This record gives sequence, structure tokens and C-alpha cells, in this order.
Amino acid sequence: MIKFLDLKAINDSFEPQLSESIKRVLDSGWYIHGNEVDNFEVEYANFIGTKYCIGVANGLDALRLILKAYLELGVLKEGDEIIVPANTFIASILAITDNRLSPILIEPDINTYNINPFLIKDKITDRTKGIMLVHLYGLNAMHPEIDRIAKKYNLLLIEDNAQAIGAYFDGKRTGSLGHASGHSFYPGKNLGCLGDGGAVTTNNEELASTIRALANYGSTKKYICNFKGYNSRLDEIQAAVLRTKLPRIDKDNQRRSEIAKYYLNEIKNPSIILPHLNVEPKTVVNELGHVWHLFVVRAIKRKKILNYLLKNEIQTLIHYPVPPHKQSAYKDWNILSFPITEKIHNEVLSLPISPVMNDSEVKKLVSVLNEF
Repeated sequence: MIKFLDLKAINDSFEPQLSESIKRVLDSGWYIHGNEVDNFEVEYANFIGTKYCIGVANGLDALRLILKAYLELGVLKEGDEIIVPANTFIASILAITDNRLSPILIEPDINTYNINPFLIKDKITDRTKGIMLVHLYGLNAMHPEIDRIAKKYNLLLIEDNAQAIGAYFDGKRTGSLGHASGHSFYPGKNLGCLGDGGAVTTNNEELASTIRALANYGSTKKYICNFKGYNSRLDEIQAAVLRTKLPRIDKDNQRRSEIAKYYLNEIKNPSIILPHLNVEPKTVVNELGHVWHLFVVRAIKRKKILNYLLKNEIQTLIHYPVPPHKQSAYKDWNILSFPITEKIHNEVLSLPISPVMNDSEVKKLVSVLNEF
């Protein structure tokens, strides 16, 4: 069986260092807000290219905390509009509505699956205060037009970098392109821990200190709470795991890129629509624009292909079967029509891709798929 993502094999590839890092925490007797988190925050900020990193409980909290902090600082107020891609994972939108802000859904580019930068301008109103830029599936979503619009209308640029850790745009890592960025270290991510974990990166000192307080019950000093905060902390064991994995992320992303290149060159089945890139194929050294968190194809006969692959012992997943505006959580949106988003959600299929896939597995997948 070719697993969609063999997490055990990935974690085994970091042994014995991974187990040693966990034992280091156990032996320390300190499990929250200790040296591992402190060191990881410095190391991750250096990797992304920002001044500050705040470890939090998960990627959704990272986005929630960014917006909450801007509300506390008076940069945002309830009811302000945040532009967001209509086909994103629902967490991006949950972070906006949880803060009583208004998501403005924008259709994606059918080729890249990222927000269409040329549709943003027409949706800007007096209430528009920010753009949430989602680097979906690992592909950088930043575009010169987005930068131009954000500057022209003085908009916040908040990155959802959950799926694109390590990607580049114009010489900078995603996660350092806007005013603040949320990151996820969910186990299946390119940089994954052994449970939930997340972080915020930013160059804004006041924003960073506010987020740090909000994530710790709103407290800047023990038992003194300046804000109505949350309990959202990255724990010591997860930080130690991430510190073990971080030095290899570029190498692992390069392996993903090699597999993706083989898929792009060798999958010849006319039933399959391969991803189109808005970046030239590059190496990590030359600033990889796509880190291939997911390799997503489209297929009109999706169910048949999915079942066919499963019969041939190849696991696939769908990211994502139901768009946010068709979810029961947002019933008021159910009547809305986003045809490109709906087409994407009806046709996408994610093929296995990971740094521990071997060449024989990659070749078998292509061979089986071409025979469909």
C-alpha cells in the first residue's frame, strides 16, 4: 500500500534525534514556557526572516490571535472586512468570523487555486481593512498586484502560511511577506510536530507582545491580565520536536519538489488536470516558490479514479470536498454562488507526496494512473 502520508516513516527518519529531544524535555522537568519554546521561537523567526515568533497551540489560534491583537490595538474594529479566498480551508474564515469581522470571499485562479489577485480591487469598500493571503497547497500566493493593492488602500496583509512553510516569493520566505503570519505545525504539515502546534511571525514589536499576552490568558505579568485572552501555548515537547525537524525542512521540501516534477512530466492521462504553476520550477537554493505540501490534480471522474487508485493500493484524499460557503456553519452563505470555487472542490484530488516516498512508489503511482 502506498500511503497518502506515512507519518511514522517520516518521524522514524529523524531518529534517534527525535527521541533524544523528547527525553531532554522529560528530564528537564519543565513542560510549558521553557527553553525549548524560547529557542524554537528564535530559530523559527530566523528561518522565516522576521524579528519575532510566538509559539501558539495551533494554526487556527495563530490567525485568531493576530486579528484579536489588531482589535485590541485599535487597528481593527468589529465589522471590518477582511478579504479571503473562497476556496480556502475553513480555518482561515473561522479566524475572521470568530473576531466578529466580515470575510469577503474572492474566487481563486483556476490554474493556481490561490486567490485571483485581479478580482480583489472590485471588492474593496470603506470597511475593507485587510487581506488574508492563503498560500494554498504549498504554492506562494503573493503577487505584485496584491502588494500594489495593499499599499494603495493601506490594507493589512495577513498570511495564512499553514501549508507553505519554506516557500519563497521575491527573495523572502512566505510568512515574512505581510504584517503578520499564522503557521501550523499539525503533524501532516511539511514541518509537523507530534500533536497540535502553531506560531505567529511578525516584525511588529507591539503586535508581537500583544499576541504573546493574549495567548497566555491576556497576561503580561503572572496573574495580571490586561486583555481578555486565551490559553494557546506551544508546549516544550512539541517545540523540541520542531527544533529537531527544522534544520531539514529545505531538504525535505526539495524532495517533494523532485517528486512533483516527476508527476508533472510523466502523468499523461487526459482524465487528469495537472496543477499549473505561477512560478518557474526552481530548487530550494534558487528560492522554491512551491513546497508541495499537497500535490493536487483535478478530475471530472474523481470518484472513479479515487476508487481505482484505492483498488491498486494507492491512498488519496480530497482537499477539500465542501467549500466554506456551502458548510452548515455558514448557512447564510449557502445560497451564494462561486462557480470556480465549486468546480475546484468538485474535482480536486490529492496524490501522495512526501519526503519519505521512494522512487519505486512514485513510478508505480504514475504507471497506475496512466493506465486508468
